[in-house]
Amino acid sequence: MYNNPAKYSKLIKDEALRLGFMQCGIARAGFLEEEAPRLEKWLNNNYHGQMIYMENHFDKRLDPRLLVEGAKSVISLTLNYFPEERQSDPDAPKISKYAYGMDYHTVIKDKLFELLNFISEEIGEVSGRAFVDSAPVLDRAWAKRAGIGWIGKNSNLISKKSGSFFFLAELIVDLELEYDGAFETDHCGTCTKCIDACPTEAILNPFVIDAKKCISYLTIELREEIPDGFNDKMDNWMFGCDICQDVCPWNRFSVPHSEPKLQPSENLLSMRKEDWLDITEDVFKVIFKNSAVKRTKFKGLTRNIDFLKRL
Repeated sequence: MYNNPAKYSKLIKDEALRLGFMQCGIARAGFLEEEAPRLEKWLNNNYHGQMIYMENHFDKRLDPRLLVEGAKSVISLTLNYFPEERQSDPDAPKISKYAYGMDYHTVIKDKLFELLNFISEEIGEVSGRAFVDSAPVLDRAWAKRAGIGWIGKNSNLISKKSGSFFFLAELIVDLELEYDGAFETDHCGTCTKCIDACPTEAILNPFVIDAKKCISYLTIELREEIPDGFNDKMDNWMFGCDICQDVCPWNRFSVPHSEPKLQPSENLLSMRKEDWLDITEDVFKVIFKNSAVKRTKFKGLTRNIDFLKRL
């Protein structure tokens, strides 16, 4: 056991694709030297706003061996969420595409546990943990190290094969595997479409985001009232924002996903502007049952909708 890294890596990647993941790359677990000063500077500049949790577990964010004892490999995975359909009323308050279907945390965690069980059954007793956007793991840094793509000027990970409309997840395991080369080339070039299109100017410099200005932050993370300074800048978004991805030329390669659990509810897509303006808590519970939108709660969503009413 544990003597054929190339064979095990192929087994894992094949199973990941079978489970519905779009891409799978593997990197050696270790300290993220390049990311350490960038993260520290970003936090010191208070670009994380009320996301105080970003200040916690600084060392663990930079070294997965502190999260999983004896960790040797970080298996990075992507799951496509690009939808085939959109909201039918162009005047309705907008919701980010990633939140159309079931809460992605649940969908992806189930797949990760299946993959972890597969590894134990096919290879032997392997210790590891699954991570989906809810633990101190720098997803994009590891996906880049695993050869999946590069980090764009809007700070999203971009793949030449599929753009950026996908979720990121990881398995950190104590198993030696064959490692993919890091994605070193930046294919954004001189393009500044994401920077130019951001209505709140949240992209301060290429790769540097002031979350406090980001529409996604304002509609999800911010717990108090949205500042008046954003009155004419919300672009009708009530939950999240896709602007910097929608304008990215690499997303011309995005194709609709095939994950049944991420399919949007017909009720959500067919809601008209008037329906959203008059939404009740009962309707909210029906439409967003098992949805990531529950994170902002009915109170948070109606706060956002009320803010848009003023525009």
